Order: sequence, then structure tokens, then C-alpha cells
Amino acid sequence: MAGVKRKREPTKEGRKSVKTKTRAKSPADDDVQATILGLEAQILESRRHLNNIATLLQLAKQFDREDEATILAAVALCRIFSRLLAAGDMVKSRGLPQSEVVIVQWLKERYREYVDMLLLEEYLRSETASKQSVALTLLMRLVKEESQTSQHDYSLKHGPLSRIIETVLLLPKDDATRDEFVEKYLKHFDDIRYYTFQTIGIFLESSLEKSARDHVSVSSLSMLLALDTIPSSKGGLENFYMGAPKKATSPLYSLSSYKSQAQAAWLVTLRSGLDKEQRKTVLRVFSHQIAPWFQQPEMLMDFLTDSYDVGGATSLLALSGLFYLMSERNLDYPSFYQRLYSLLDQGLLHSKHRSRFFRLLDTFMSSTHLPAAMVASFIKRLARLALNGPPAGIVVVIPWIYNMFKRHPACTFMIHREVRDPAIKQELKEEGMDDPFDMEEKDPMLSEAIESSLWEIESLQSHYHPNVATLAKIISEQFTKRSYNLEDFLDHSYTALLDNELSRELKKEPVVEFEIPKRIFTTDEGGLGPFGQLMSQVIESSA
Repeated sequence: MAGVKRKREPTKEGRKSVKTKTRAKSPADDDVQATILGLEAQILESRRHLNNIATLLQLAKQFDREDEATILAAVALCRIFSRLLAAGDMVKSRGLPQSEVVIVQWLKERYREYVDMLLLEEYLRSETASKQSVALTLLMRLVKEESQTSQHDYSLKHGPLSRIIETVLLLPKDDATRDEFVEKYLKHFDDIRYYTFQTIGIFLESSLEKSARDHVSVSSLSMLLALDTIPSSKGGLENFYMGAPKKATSPLYSLSSYKSQAQAAWLVTLRSGLDKEQRKTVLRVFSHQIAPWFQQPEMLMDFLTDSYDVGGATSLLALSGLFYLMSERNLDYPSFYQRLYSLLDQGLLHSKHRSRFFRLLDTFMSSTHLPAAMVASFIKRLARLALNGPPAGIVVVIPWIYNMFKRHPACTFMIHREVRDPAIKQELKEEGMDDPFDMEEKDPMLSEAIESSLWEIESLQSHYHPNVATLAKIISEQFTKRSYNLEDFLDHSYTALLDNELSRELKKEPVVEFEIPKRIFTTDEGGLGPFGQLMSQVIESSA
């Protein structure tokens, strides 16, 4: 389609550079400008000169001209039609003579021709940013003039606003004119937002080709994401570009009707298909920028569950959205913690999204009313993963486990369980016990972690990294600290831990005694030493 072709100047910087480029005016330019202003003045002086409108239209359509005559003519026509609309000269009324009816009909045809011209590729879809900006300004001024001179409230069926929005949606990706529309009109005026929501819903559900639909959905998403202010009461709907509605029952005054249009626009955009990065962008702002638009947030359940199935960080963000609906909108989702538990896999502590995960996990597990058996499963699984995790990941797990014990005292049996029966106690000392925890169990309520112990944390007390070993010892001490601030541990990395160790001031010089061996694989007597015997076994097994 012509609306989605690549543009030479799609950025705001490009717009600025175009606007600042001017060439020296010649006498011919002054003559053209004087001619245009003269034609405009004649029309405003007398209706006998209305044919000048056709002359100005022809001049505005001379797209191959290198001077500014076409833009000057377009601006002059906007002023002319604005005055004609304000004077009521383009409205048929009862008892109007036939000669006047013909003139009104002719003016309406020229007006439609003018609007069509501004929406063409040489203006609003132009490759020249300055022309695009002028066309958008002129079209939006006509929208305001039409609404203010009409006896009825504005309707998308009449007037150019819906066509303007559709053209803006069809502009290429990152087009500066779409950004201008968003910043100057969409963000500031409630009525423009309302009609934009309505147009997006209608346009995306129309019979568009697949390529055009995909493009429009991307444009729609970028425009909807730009709206970061959501009205919370009817009193918040008071800033109208086209003037306050004349009817007290207008849907523009209704918060429910307003949000209903926004909800429909969001739904049709989300159903049009999002790639992985777009889905993650939506999920990041879900709780404060998308869900509040919805009167029925449960309609987003399918989107969130589909997002969870994508995997990785997308799954975590989807669970964050589900948790918001559960806590704020009383949504019932019984399998939430089971799905959260499934995200605790081998790659978690190595993931670049580890910090984000633990921030959200701390929020999800903040309730003191969670079953102790389920909390114990999360504690035990993370402790098991810490055995093979990097030091930067382990130093997050241990404080989190400490906080969970403080929040859920019933789980402290995992670090201190007294055996009363002397026979069983003796048997445990002699033979030990099998860990009842089932690492493969997907349901945290059935893993039997509450019957297990945190031997993993005791093992970490002998970790090769001194910071990890020291931190792991907090589990063996009295729980006198109220809780740890998890943020103090989230941004650690292996490099940072190593740098801290290397830069630490030593209170006492370490005593180092060693003897450089003369041989590695053989003994002084000529036979094989321990390393030599091991090497020979390796060679024999691989032969």
C-alpha cells in the first residue's frame, strides 16, 4: 500500500532539519504569494469571486513546483473554508433559492476535493516532513471548525477525523507525523482519544489485507502505549478539542463509555498478533497502563495465559499481570503458584532476568497466609538450584530464604527438627535418611519439601567463595535480624564479588607454605605417583 512505503525522513530530527532549510526568496516567489493572498481577499470580499477557490485548488495540486506556492495555497484554502463554515455558507436550509442551493453544493464538492488532497501522498502521506506537518495542522483545524459550527455533536460518520486517524495509522513505522498527532492531540484531548479508540476498533476489524493489518496493529500499539494517563472519574473528562458536547447525554461525558471504547481498541490490537518483543513491552506496562482501561479485566486472561506459554522472561511478566488481576480485581486463578513454581528451573540463577524474577517472586510470596507446604517447596527448590548456581545468584537465594522463614515460621522445621524417639535418632546417626523432597514434582503442594531439611544451605557454608560461605552461615545462627533488604543483593555479579575480594584490605598476612614438587606423574624411586596412576587409567579406559 502507498501508506506503508519507506520514507526518507521518518524521524523528528528529520522534521526539524527540513523545517530549517530555506532558500532565498526570489521576486517570482513574492509575486506568487501576492497572487494567492489577492485571490483569498477577493473571495472574502464578495461571493462573486468564489471561483477563485478552484484556481487555488489547481495551484495547491501543482506538486512538482519547487517553491512554496502549493503550501501557501493550501493554507489559504483552509482559512477560506474555515470562514465559510463559520458563516454557514456551506449549509442547505429550507427556503433557500435554487441558485443558492447550487452554490452550496458546489462549495461542498470543492471542500471534499480539498480534504481529499490533504490526505494524499503529496501532503499528509508526503515524503517531505514539513508538508506532512502542515497538512495535519490544516486538517485538524477543519475538524474543529466543522464541530463548532454544527448544530449537533460530532460524529465519525461525518467529517474528516476518522480518515485522518486511518491515514496516521498507515504512515510508516517511527513516522514523525504520527508522533506529532499523539503529542499535540491524542495525549491532551479527551474527545480526540475517544474517537481514536473508536476508529482503531472499526479500522482493524475492517477487510484489510494481512500486510496492512499487521502494519496498522503495530501503529495502533505504539499510539495506545503512548497514553500513560487514565481518567479515574467522570470529572477527568473535560478537555475537549472540538468544544464541549452539546448534549448532556453525550458518551464523551460517560467514563464507562470512554473506557469501553478504549477496551475495544486494546482488544482488537492485541488480537491482531504481537511479536515477542511487542508482547514483552505490553506485559511490562500491563498493570498500570493497560488493565485500568478495562471494565472487564478477565477478558485479558487468554492473552496472559498465551503469553505465559511463550517461556522465558515473557512467562514471568505474564504471571505478574495475572497476579495484578488476582490481587486488585479478585480474579480467580488457582494454578498461579503452580505455574510460578515451574519457572524455578536450572537456568534461573544464570539468567539475565534473575533480578527481575526475584523482585516479582518476593511480591508474589509476600502474603503470610500462603500454605506452609507450598512455601517450603519454593524454599527447598531454590536451595537445591543454589548448589549449582553462580555466586551472584546464591547470594540472592540465601537472604530470600531467610526472609521466608521470618514470614512463615511453620517452615523452620526444615532447619531444626528434633527427633524424640531414641531408636530413630540412633538410626539416623548411623544410616542417615533419604531426602523425601521430590524435585520432579510439578505441584508445590505435593513435593513433601516440608518433611525435608535444608542440607543444601549447610553445604554452601563450605562454598569456595568466602562471601557465599559467610552468608550461608546465617541459617545456622539465631534469627535476630528482622529481614534482609533483597535489593542489596540483586545487582551482584561474579565480577563484582571477585573485585570486592581482591580490593579487600587484609588485617593479617596469610601464611603460605608450599614445596615445589620435582615430579608430577612419577615418584623419586621411578614408579608412577598418584597422578601418574590416574592418567594411566584414563588412557587405558579411552583406548
